[in-house]
Amino acid sequence: MEYIAHKDGDRKQKLIDHLKGTAELAGKFADSFGKYEWGYCCGMLHDIGKYSSEFQNKIINDTNDRVDHATAGLQLCDKCGGYYTILDYVIAGHHTGLMDYYKLEERQKKKICNYQAYSKEIDVPELKSDPFSTDKTKNPDFSMSIFMRMLYSCLVDADFLDTENFMKNADTNRRSGESMDVLLSKLKGKINSWLENIDIDSINGRRSLILKSCMEKGEKSERGLFHLTVPTGGGKTIASLAFALNHAVKHGMDHIIYVIPYTSIIEQNAEVFREIMGDDNVLENHCNVDYGDSEELKPMQLASENWDKPVIVTTNVQFFESLFGNKSSKCRKNHNIANSVVIFDEAQMLPLNYLKPCIAMLEDLMNFYGTSIVLCTATQPALERFYSKDRHYVELCPDLKTQFEFFKRVTYENIGSIAFENLIARLKAEKRTLCIVNTKKCAQKIYKELEGEGVYHLSTSMYPKHRKQILKQIKNRMYDKNMSCVLISTSLVEAGVDLNFDTVYRQIAGVDSVIQAAGRCNREGENGAEESKVAIFDLEGVKAVPSQSLNISITRSLLQEYEDISDLKCITEYFRRLYNFRESSLDKKNIIGEFFDWKYNFDKVAKEIRLIEEETRVVLVPIEPEAKILLDEFKNQGYSKIGMRKASQYCVQIYDNIFNIMHDAGMIREISPEIDNFYELVDTELYTNDMGLNLSVDSGMDLYL
Repeated sequence: MEYIAHKDGDRKQKLIDHLKGTAELAGKFADSFGKYEWGYCCGMLHDIGKYSSEFQNKIINDTNDRVDHATAGLQLCDKCGGYYTILDYVIAGHHTGLMDYYKLEERQKKKICNYQAYSKEIDVPELKSDPFSTDKTKNPDFSMSIFMRMLYSCLVDADFLDTENFMKNADTNRRSGESMDVLLSKLKGKINSWLENIDIDSINGRRSLILKSCMEKGEKSERGLFHLTVPTGGGKTIASLAFALNHAVKHGMDHIIYVIPYTSIIEQNAEVFREIMGDDNVLENHCNVDYGDSEELKPMQLASENWDKPVIVTTNVQFFESLFGNKSSKCRKNHNIANSVVIFDEAQMLPLNYLKPCIAMLEDLMNFYGTSIVLCTATQPALERFYSKDRHYVELCPDLKTQFEFFKRVTYENIGSIAFENLIARLKAEKRTLCIVNTKKCAQKIYKELEGEGVYHLSTSMYPKHRKQILKQIKNRMYDKNMSCVLISTSLVEAGVDLNFDTVYRQIAGVDSVIQAAGRCNREGENGAEESKVAIFDLEGVKAVPSQSLNISITRSLLQEYEDISDLKCITEYFRRLYNFRESSLDKKNIIGEFFDWKYNFDKVAKEIRLIEEETRVVLVPIEPEAKILLDEFKNQGYSKIGMRKASQYCVQIYDNIFNIMHDAGMIREISPEIDNFYELVDTELYTNDMGLNLSVDSGMDLYL
C-alpha cells in the first residue's frame, strides 16, 4: 500500500518522503546546536499518525473528517520511554502549539486510530546524546523547556518547508542571502578608510579606536557574553556590526540578530545595514514593516517567517515573545537564534518585569546553543548578579573611563522642583532646546504655552508617519544655525533619534533615561561641555506616573550623592538599587516557576509574557488619503495582514480610561466587528498637525510616551 502525506490535485507526496524530508531538514536545523539526531527523530515521528487507515481515507478521498495524527508520535515516544519522552510536548503540539502538562496528560491517554503500519516503512531513530550538560545549568527544568522549544522550532520550520516544497513543486522563491565572509568584505570596503584615522584627539579618531577594538576582539574572542559600553557619539552601531561580522566569520556562525527597543530606531539602523550589505541580506521583522505580496518582495516576506537571512533587525517584544511563545507562527524562527550573534541595542531596556526569565533564557542560549550575546549601551545595566558565577563578560570598548571622559559633551544641572510657569519662561529664553517630559498630556500642555514659529511637539499621540514628517521638519530647520528650534517631547526621542540641540531640559526620570536625553545635546561636540547644559527638573504639583516612581526616587538620591550623574559608578549603582528594590517583581508572573518537575506550562507562559502590558486600544486616524482608503477596505473587505501593517503607520494607541471617555462621547467607533480592538477616529478635528490626538479629556490619569 502507498501511504500519502499530502495531495495537490493529481500530485501526491508519499508519507515516507515527507517524513524523511522533514527529518533531514529538522536534523540540519538542530545541528546548529549539535543535536542533529534529535531533530531528525522529531521529523521522522511527527506524522506517523498519518499511517492510520482513517487518515489515508481522508486524504485520498478529500473528506472533511477530523483525524488526530499528532498524538500517535507522542504515544509512541511514551512507549519507547527514556529520552523519547522529551519529544512528547514537541510532537503533540506541532500543529496546535506547545501545550500545558495537564493537556499533554490527556493526550497521552487518548484513544486514537491504529497507526502501526508505520513499522512497514520506518524505524524509530536512536537517541544517544544528552539533551544538554546538567553541569552548566542552575535550573535543569527551565533548560529542558528551552531544549524542547528549540526542537519544536526545528520541527515546525522543517514541516512547513517540506510541505511548501511539495505544494509549490520545489519552487519556493526563497533566498537566504550572502555568506558572512562576503558581508565582512563589504563592511571592510566601507570602513577601511576610517581606520586610517589615528588622531585620538578627534571624534572620528576615537570612533576608529573603538571600531578597531571591536574588530580585533571579534576575531580573537571565544563565544560568550560581551559588553559594548560606548558613550553617545562613539559609533556603536557600526562598531557592533564590525564585532559581529568578525566574530561570526571566526566561529562559522549563521546570523546576526539586532534586538532594539523601538521601531523608530529599527528603521534607521536597518537602513545603515542595507547601505553596507545590500537589501537582500537584511531583514526587518517588526509590526510596522510590510513586504507586501509582490513577486519582487516575496523572498523577504518568506524569510520573515523563519528569519532566514544573515542579518535580522527586530524588537525586544518580537525576540522574547517568540522565545517564550508556543505557537508555530512565532516559534519556527527560534532555531535560527542558535549559532548566532545577538546584539541588544540599548540593553538597559530589557524588560524589568521579566528580567530573570529573560536573562535565564540568554544564559542558556550561550551555554547550549552556540550563541554570543552583546549588550550594547551607554548605560550598561548591572546584570552580573543574574548570571552563573562562572559567567564572565568581555568589554569591547577599550579604556572605558578615558572614552567617557573624551566624549563628555554636557554638564548636568539639577534645578530641582520648578513651577510650571517658570519652566515655560526658561524655555522661551532658549533658542535651540529640547524639553523631555514624562507624559503625553504634559508635553501637550507645555507645547500650547510655547506654540509658534520653530516650536514642535512629538509624542505617541501622533501616528508613526506623522512623527517621521515632524522629525524631518525639525532636522531641516536645524541645518540653519540662525533659526530657532524648540522641541517638546516625551521619551521617544531619547534613544537612536539623531537630533542635536544646544541645551536639554529633562523632567526627572531614571538615570538611564536622563543620560539618553543628554545624548541629544551637543551631539557632535561643536560646543564646550560647560556651555551645553542638561537641566534636570521636577514639576511642582505633578505626581510621578506609578510605573516610574521607583526609578525617579533612586535618581533623586543619586543626584545628591554624585557630582556627575553620568559617572560609570553612578550608572552601576542606579541599576544595583533598582534591581534590589524590584527583586520580587523581576519575574513578576513566576515564569521560571511554570517549568518544574516535568510539569511544563508552555501555553500559560505564552499568554502571560507580555512585554507591553498596558491595556491600549488601536485608533486609526483617517486623515491622509492612504489611511482613508485603508479604512474603506477594512469596512468593505475585512481584515488582512498586509492592510493592518500598512494601517499601523496611521494608528495611535490610547489607554482604556481615555478610550472609554472618547467612545462614550462618540469620538471613536469600532471599524468592524470582525477586527478586535480596532477603531476609527470619527471626530477628526481632535487630531491636529501640531499636537496629534488631543488628550485633554478628563481621565484622572496622565499618559506617558
